[in-house]
Amino acid sequence: MVGYTSWALLTKMDIPLIGVNGLRGEYHLELPQLRIGSLKLRYPIVQGGMAVRASTASLAGAVAKAGGVGLIGATAMALEELKQEIEQARSLAAGGIIGINIMYTATQFAEMVDVAIRAGIDVIFTGAGFSRDIFRWGKESGVPIVSIVASAKAARLAEKFGAAAVVAEGAEAGGHLGTDRSVKEIVPEIKATVKIPIIAAGGIVSGQDIADVIKLGASGVQMATRFVLSEECSVADQFKQMYLQAKAEDVVIIRSPVGLPGRGIRNDFVKSIEQNKVPKPSECAGCLKKCSKEYCIVKALINARDGLVNEGIVFAGQNVFKIKDILPVQEIFDRLLAEYAVAE
Repeated sequence: MVGYTSWALLTKMDIPLIGVNGLRGEYHLELPQLRIGSLKLRYPIVQGGMAVRASTASLAGAVAKAGGVGLIGATAMALEELKQEIEQARSLAAGGIIGINIMYTATQFAEMVDVAIRAGIDVIFTGAGFSRDIFRWGKESGVPIVSIVASAKAARLAEKFGAAAVVAEGAEAGGHLGTDRSVKEIVPEIKATVKIPIIAAGGIVSGQDIADVIKLGASGVQMATRFVLSEECSVADQFKQMYLQAKAEDVVIIRSPVGLPGRGIRNDFVKSIEQNKVPKPSECAGCLKKCSKEYCIVKALINARDGLVNEGIVFAGQNVFKIKDILPVQEIFDRLLAEYAVAE
């Protein structure tokens, strides 16, 4: 893997240059041009929409301002809160692209989509189930819909119903998983099946990783774990320290009450799940359409987000251990672009 390359080294390598936002001088990048419906991205980088207030306005707005797509994780937000987050993100985005990510399993799925559309959201990403209605709502409002899929079959179905693009998410991703197959297996299969853009997701933390999936047919990438370790991500410092201190063997598959496996970092709470000793919830808000109630996934995620990392779940991608610093979003973009320019 190619590490961060300084501007002095790039100059010595005599790389041809054209302007890149946030970088000194001119710099030639042969990045694909990603369009999602009528939206034209400056850079083909989508920040993953992490639920339960890990992806809020501060992060989404900064990513949009830097030239990517900033996503608010809408699942488990109250409707008025979601509206306020969209408005705040828009105020930070400097005209950039703001979207939401929402799980179909959310009880208030339709209401959240309606609130987002009325608030002027630019794009909606959705997964963890399949809604036909959302494509109609998107068409009526002019808001492009992006489906998160894990197979060529699901990608074909999304394209048939009107998806503007698909996220091909592999098993390397953090959070709830729809497959045990690598993103590098899934992307070529989907590329051979659909004509709409493919956004690769799962384990992508560097410019070299971006280059690898683009070579396989992706038009862009979705990255969540890398952006948790940004100054603008609103999770507690204890959560970020779990990321920084993680080793490869600490990243494990977790049993979740939503019926899908998840990927995160082993801690005391995860050990209690593995030993079937996790405390059952004393009450339930009914926030998900499907839940085994083995434990409250929303409470577990909120606890971790707020810094009670051993009383909750710290979702993370497979390659979290490769990230060694917390940076402003703009510097993350600068680094990714510099790494991509010299990727093999």
